[in-house]
Amino acid sequence: MNIAVLTLSHEGALLAECLKSKLANCRVYVHENVQGFSTATPFSSITELTAAIFDEYSGIVYIAPCGVAVRAVAPHLMHKTSDPAVVVVDVRARWAVSLLSGHEGGANDLTLTVSNVLFSEPVISTTTEALKTLIVGVGCRRGTGSEQIVAAITQVIAEAGLNLSDVRMLSSAEIKADEQGLLQAARELSIPLRFLSSQEIRNCSLDFQRSDFVRQQVDLPAVAEPCALLAGRRTTLIVRKKSYDGVTVAVARESSTS
Repeated sequence: MNIAVLTLSHEGALLAECLKSKLANCRVYVHENVQGFSTATPFSSITELTAAIFDEYSGIVYIAPCGVAVRAVAPHLMHKTSDPAVVVVDVRARWAVSLLSGHEGGANDLTLTVSNVLFSEPVISTTTEALKTLIVGVGCRRGTGSEQIVAAITQVIAEAGLNLSDVRMLSSAEIKADEQGLLQAARELSIPLRFLSSQEIRNCSLDFQRSDFVRQQVDLPAVAEPCALLAGRRTTLIVRKKSYDGVTVAVARESSTS
C-alpha cells in the first residue's frame, strides 16, 4: 500500500514524520505555513491537494479534523472497492478513525497499522467487526513460532466454549511488535493485531494478575491479561491467563453498556 499523510499543523507534522519513519511507501504533505519539515511536500490547499492525489494512493491519512477530511474527499468518492482507504487521526494521536473504504478498501487494516505506530485508539465502525466482542491478549517467549501461538489461542478459545469467529482483536505489548511468530499467527487467523504501549500497561489499574517473572524479564506487570483488557472498551476478563508451551493467552469480553 502506498500512503499519503496530510496535515495542517506542526503537531500533525510530527506525527506524520513518525508514521513515515515506520511505514514503507509513505509520503508526507504538510501545509506551507508549517515550517521545519524540509523532507515533507508543502501544499496550500488540502482540498486541492486531495483532488490531485486521490487516485494516486491506495491509502490517505489525514492528521486533521474529521470534517476537513470529509469535505476534502467527498467530491471524489466513487465506490468502496475503488476509493482509497481513508483514515483520520487527531493531532494528539488519541484516535485513529477508519473513515472510508473500511473493509474492502483496507482502511480498517490501515487504521490498526497507524494505531500500532502512534498508540492511538483504533475506531472501526464496520458492523461485522463491531458485533464481535472478544479480545485475546497474547504474550510469548522471544522467537516462539506461529504454530505454537495459533495452537495456544485456539485451545484456550475452545476450552472456554467460545468461538474464534467472535474474536475482534488480538493484543500484545509493544515489545512484541517485531515478533514474527505473533505477526504470522495473526495473519493465519485473519484477526487484527493491536500493540499497546508499555506505559499504558504499567499504568493499567484494572483487575489483572501481576507476574514477578514478567516484570523481571520485560519490566511489565503482565502482558496477556492487561492487553486483553486495554485493547477493548468496557472489558471484563472471562478467561484468566493460561500458559501453553511458552505462550500466555487471556480473553476479555466487551460490553455495549457500562
